[in-house]
Amino acid sequence: MEAKGKGKRGRKAGENAAPASVQVLDRSLSLLAIIAEGDGSTLTALSERSGMAPSTVHRLLTSLAQHEMVANDAEAGTWTVGVKAFEIGNAFLRFRKLGTISRPFLKRLMDESGETANIGIEEDGDVVFISQVESHAPMRAFFRPGRRGPIHASGIGKAILSTWSDTEIAKTLSGRTLACFTGRTLATLPDLIRNVQEIRFRGWSVDDEEHTLGMRCIAAPLFNEYGEAIGGISISGPTVRIDDERLGVLGPAVRRMADELTRAIGGHRPEEG
Repeated sequence: MEAKGKGKRGRKAGENAAPASVQVLDRSLSLLAIIAEGDGSTLTALSERSGMAPSTVHRLLTSLAQHEMVANDAEAGTWTVGVKAFEIGNAFLRFRKLGTISRPFLKRLMDESGETANIGIEEDGDVVFISQVESHAPMRAFFRPGRRGPIHASGIGKAILSTWSDTEIAKTLSGRTLACFTGRTLATLPDLIRNVQEIRFRGWSVDDEEHTLGMRCIAAPLFNEYGEAIGGISISGPTVRIDDERLGVLGPAVRRMADELTRAIGGHRPEEG
């Protein structure tokens, strides 16, 4: 509380102002949005539309160009969206498309197997779960969308790794500590690569209590239009239901569903050209 007889203190000059770095980011994004609306804009036109001085616009464009967010046609004197902005936008469309189209496939997989069905993607050496249809069983797996998981200790992660060469796997994971979650975790690179080689031959992976004791996960990779793995589909459940006998039935079923979903998003397995 304020002491009696004392007036309220005024705010310091600029206290409500956004930090300079935030202002730069805000202006850059606004500029990028304007560029995206046209087929090529001159610096003068961008200055007029944005309300920023030409020198400011030029400085922001130079920075955006360094990150390949915009490109300059020196001959025409125009600026267009760069390849990096295209890649980012394409990624959004791809994963939004994957999350939407996958729902009926996840539902079918859950209905056929009785287990929780999941979709995950690889990001920076981790698996990020983006969608799930839960089993109706009282004891079931649950992965909150957006949750990250270790690529070496998840069914989807190992399914994705199986599409990489041994060299690529070593290069990506050699500088990382492979966390050990249970006594069954493949926490060394040689053990992991041996398991991945089996997955390549079989066509589907198994997280055999490697992340959580008492739980198994069966997964297969999903591919884009270039035959590149962009994620995986899986079912997860307790080992008392996913026993060794059911593995032989559910594994091929997950693989078939992964291939169907791959075709539904316009992708194909690499061997299909």
